[in-house]
Amino acid sequence: MKRHSNAAWWYVAPALAILGFVGLIPLLSVVNYSFFDIFTLESRFWVGTEWFDELVGSADLYVTLGRSLLFSGLALLIQFPLGLLIALNIPKNGLGRSILLIVLALPLLVPWNMIPGMWLGLIDPELGLLGRIIAGTGITFDYKFNAVHTWLLLLAMDTWHWVGLVAILAYSGLSSIPAPYFQAARIDGARRWAVFRFIQLPRLRGVLTMALVLRIMDSLMIYTEAFGINAGGPGKATSFLALELGEDIAAFNYGPAAARSVLYFLIVLLVAWTMTATLRRHGGTNG
Repeated sequence: MKRHSNAAWWYVAPALAILGFVGLIPLLSVVNYSFFDIFTLESRFWVGTEWFDELVGSADLYVTLGRSLLFSGLALLIQFPLGLLIALNIPKNGLGRSILLIVLALPLLVPWNMIPGMWLGLIDPELGLLGRIIAGTGITFDYKFNAVHTWLLLLAMDTWHWVGLVAILAYSGLSSIPAPYFQAARIDGARRWAVFRFIQLPRLRGVLTMALVLRIMDSLMIYTEAFGINAGGPGKATSFLALELGEDIAAFNYGPAAARSVLYFLIVLLVAWTMTATLRRHGGTNG
């Protein structure tokens, strides 16, 4: 008769304790503050759900949410096909594979607060390589006052930063597919598209689901890049959820900022859960 032991929990207990300390306790504090009007930590007054009622009843929340969802959707539509294409063309072995994986991982190591400055320097029409190329074509790229140009810059910057994550995860999934699968496909005379659709893609669904959840959560809460490029402008064209939260914090509106944080947290969880549940329903995490 098999014995079931819970001894393994002792190995993960330190990690769970750290996670609770750095994640759960601050979250509970924010939830607590969202029910108060805070002047100082010692001077605060109970207001109940007043801040939540104001947020939910504000049209600005839904406009900002729609803007953030649009950015997230566009980022995913660009980064996932591109990441898959890159992963499919990475050499199976040799020096080229190592070099490509390092190049793909490098943007992930760049601090977020440095990325806007790097890209602004790159598109500078006088000093930046990309800026000089654009100027040479006769195109006027005005990210400060043209909302379409600002969105294009943010999407390009976000793709440069994160497409490597999708590609590396996809490559890890491709590398785990047993060689006999491909041998059988060659014997059957399967074309490359058929191999991708019936062999590679089903085996990639697990890692791609994980990448999807990570990218949804991150892209919905984009802040540093958007603020560094145009501070939510022009107008409010790139004022996403996290930028609205930043404005409340900068104005010392700690009660409304806490309520906004809690609401955003629930929105991001709901979107991520909905996408994951949809994929599971269609067999997305199988294989």
